[in-house]
Amino acid sequence: MPWHTKLVLALLAFLPVFFAIAALGTKFGIWGWQTGLMTLTFYGGMIVLGATALAAVVSLIIAARGQPRRNGLLAAGILGLLVPGAALVLFMLAGGKASDNPIHDISTDTANPPAFSAATLAARTKAEANPLNDYQTPLGKIALFQKAGVAPELAVKSQAQIITDSRDRPAPLPLGGASKAEGVAAVAAAMAAMELQDIRPNAATGTVEGVAESFWFGFKDDVVARVGDAQIDFRSVSRVGVSDLGANTARIVELRKRTETLLGAASR
Repeated sequence: MPWHTKLVLALLAFLPVFFAIAALGTKFGIWGWQTGLMTLTFYGGMIVLGATALAAVVSLIIAARGQPRRNGLLAAGILGLLVPGAALVLFMLAGGKASDNPIHDISTDTANPPAFSAATLAARTKAEANPLNDYQTPLGKIALFQKAGVAPELAVKSQAQIITDSRDRPAPLPLGGASKAEGVAAVAAAMAAMELQDIRPNAATGTVEGVAESFWFGFKDDVVARVGDAQIDFRSVSRVGVSDLGANTARIVELRKRTETLLGAASR
């Protein structure tokens, strides 16, 4: 096997190892999330992907000019182009999700979002998490979004407006004939089924809290549900980052659906 093919195959083998190290190093606290996600995954990843693609092009040229042509060598070069290309598409899709989901704090009640307990707020402070901002404050007046360079058309909008304008806006869950206690129990069970951690139901306040953690990077999001007399409201907030790539909305939708199913089963 010629050197150029070996180089392409070595780079292809290195790619998953590189991205896994970037993610798991973040998860286990070896470096901060900015280093793991931005520096290593996005910036470093683009360099490694570019080097792989360049090596593939060189390998293809050499293999195509060789006599007799060996299909195996050509295939290795083509694969060396396809993999970085697919990764680039994923990066572009992530960028599109970030544009579609510019915030990281989602609630079904934008006028009075469910509040977190003192214990959750203390955990967020210890983790140096993003501060919780007023839902009515325009993004342009919030330090985190100012630093990130929020677009002018978003700077004048509040989190409440962005959530309200979203086509995927999650809705509260009507309690129907269920009691508040049954609502609390159903939410807690739904969170457990979704493998949330540190689930804390509080019958006195009618709230249930939990923590969601992503597999690779170990990003944590705080989740709270408020069971009222007539409906259940949900809220999910990322601890770090600006955009949540739609993760919090998707989580609320799933939690709502699971809770609704459990309440329906309990009423039968």
